[in-house]
Amino acid sequence: MADTVHWVGTGLSTGGGVRVLADTTDVVLYGRTRDKAAACVDRLGLTGRVTPRALDELEPGRGDVVVSMLPATEHVRLLELSLANGSHYANTSYVSDEIAGYADAAKDAGVVLLTEAGLDPGIDHLLAHDLVARAEVDGPATAAFTSYCGGIPAVPNEFRYRFSWAPRGVLTALLSPARYIEGGVETVAERPWEATTGHVLRGERFEAYPNRDSLPFVEQYHLPSRWRLERFVRGTLRLDGWLQAWEPVFAELRDPDPDRITALAADLAARYPTTETDRDRVVLAVALTVRGDDGTEWSGEHVLDVVGDDNDSAMARLVSTPLAAGVGDILAGALEPGLHRAAETVDTARRWLEILVRQGIGAS
Repeated sequence: MADTVHWVGTGLSTGGGVRVLADTTDVVLYGRTRDKAAACVDRLGLTGRVTPRALDELEPGRGDVVVSMLPATEHVRLLELSLANGSHYANTSYVSDEIAGYADAAKDAGVVLLTEAGLDPGIDHLLAHDLVARAEVDGPATAAFTSYCGGIPAVPNEFRYRFSWAPRGVLTALLSPARYIEGGVETVAERPWEATTGHVLRGERFEAYPNRDSLPFVEQYHLPSRWRLERFVRGTLRLDGWLQAWEPVFAELRDPDPDRITALAADLAARYPTTETDRDRVVLAVALTVRGDDGTEWSGEHVLDVVGDDNDSAMARLVSTPLAAGVGDILAGALEPGLHRAAETVDTARRWLEILVRQGIGAS
C-alpha cells in the first residue's frame, strides 16, 4: 500500500492528529496487540476508517511513514526498520545523540527523519521561529526569551497536578539539571524546582521552572548573533501553589533512591490520577523582548491555552496534531531527506501554524 501512515502506539498522546491524517491518506494504527489497537481506533471514533494491527505485523513499504508514539527507548528499533525498508520516520521526542547518529544514513537513503514535532517540543518551536522573525530591531540589542509549557488540571486540586503520563518519568525529569541564561550569565540548576519563579499570564499566576538544556535552542531558533541574551529559558509551567504542594516529593528527590522513587510514583499516581471524568489543560507561553542599543524596543508573546473535551485530552490533541502536519509535509515531499526538528524555517513554521488554526488550535 503506497504512502501509508503507520502510526505506532495507543497511549495518551495518540489523539486527533490521527483523524487529521485519516481524512487524506491510509492510516494503520498499531498496538501491542490487535485488540489494543482496535480499542484505540474505537476511542478515536475511527472504526472502519483506520486499520488496527498488532505491532509485530508492522512492515512498512518504501515511501510510507512510520510514526513512533512509543517510549523513547523504542525509537531506534522503529527507525532502523524504516531505514531498511526505505520508509520515512517521525516522532515527537527530543533528538537523542543516538537518533542524531542516523542523520547521514537517512539522508543517503532518501528518508526523512522528523523529530520534535509535537507540543513541547514542537509547537513551541513554531512559535519561537515566528517571534524571532517578527522582532523589528536593527543593530545590537539585548534580548530576553522564555518558553514555558505545562499540562495541568483544568480544575485545580490540592496537589496542583494530575498525572497524565508515566508518573515515574514526571519525577525523574525533575532530577535532570537545567542549563539556561539568567542575568546574562549561563546558569545551571542542579535541582530545577529550586529555580521556580512566579509567572503571570493574562492576569493568572503560575509557577515556572527551567528544564533540560536551553542553550542549543539559541542556534536552533536562529537568534541573531548581535543580540546579547539577558535571559533565555525553556521550562515547565505549573499551577500557582505547586511548589508548596510538592515539598514532600522534593524531600524524597533531594536524596533519590531508585526503588523509593518507583514506589512514590505509583503512590502519587494512585492518589492523583487523571480519570475519564477529569479534563486536562495545557498552557504554552512563548515570549520575546528585544531592546535595541538605539532605544528601540520590540516585544511579542504567544499564549496557547487549551482544555480537553469529550473527544480528546488537550495533551493528546496538541501533541498529535502538529505531528500530523509534519507527516503531511513528508507525504507531500515538502521535507528534504535527513534529520529535521519540527519546522526549521519561519515559512514552514507559519504554514504548520496555519494548519493548526484550521484544526481549531491557535495561539493568541
